[in-house]
Amino acid sequence: MYDVSDTYDAPELTISEQNGVRSLHLGGSMVQSAMRIAAPNELELVYTQCMMGFMLFHPKPGHVLMIGLGGGSLAKFVYHYLPQTRVTVIEPYRQVIMAARQYFYVPHDDARFAIVEADGARYITAEAINADIIMVDGFDDGDQVQSLCSQEFYDHALQALNRNGMLVVNLLSRDSQLKTLLQRIENSFDGHIIAMMAEIRGNLIVFAFRNNPGKLSWKSIHKHAQELETAYPLPFREFVARLRKY
Repeated sequence: MYDVSDTYDAPELTISEQNGVRSLHLGGSMVQSAMRIAAPNELELVYTQCMMGFMLFHPKPGHVLMIGLGGGSLAKFVYHYLPQTRVTVIEPYRQVIMAARQYFYVPHDDARFAIVEADGARYITAEAINADIIMVDGFDDGDQVQSLCSQEFYDHALQALNRNGMLVVNLLSRDSQLKTLLQRIENSFDGHIIAMMAEIRGNLIVFAFRNNPGKLSWKSIHKHAQELETAYPLPFREFVARLRKY
């Protein structure tokens, strides 16, 4: 395990390796991101796979904005598997960006990919954004970053999405604030939310729609999931089985 923390006012950052998997830890022992070294562009952690469940509803986004880089698993997956998609990642800590590129093979910026060193809550408030998908994964050793789960933040996230946009949020089902956070998202998105349990008493992925997606036909979603599974290395049919309304 190596300590690569060298930036002031940032959480302790360590990297570990076990059984061919490299993991990132921020502020403690909890795994924030993981990469199988032999398959660096795949999604190793179940919750990151589930966050890609947005493709059941929006399979070809033009622009994905990610708040929280970690080891860059989701950023790499979208960049490599969705070649028509532009990816912008907001990350406040420089040493996280450096570690992601050095140890987790996150690509350098190009016409389709950019990492912005900034506070996610401030960025989404100050910048003119018109994203198809906003993905939020902001934790500090198991606790939600408070600025990324306030009512104000979710209100701004709504405004940063285009007409058919979606917000994808990683929460913890055991979080004592869970009901409050779900209510905030529901308030901002006028109740247009569904969720997916990634693991029992683990991560809960929330999908919020800027506009009402209409009456969802589970039959058509199952068919779409089957089609997606032929194109991408993700269990989309299993994702459908995990979806639930809140």
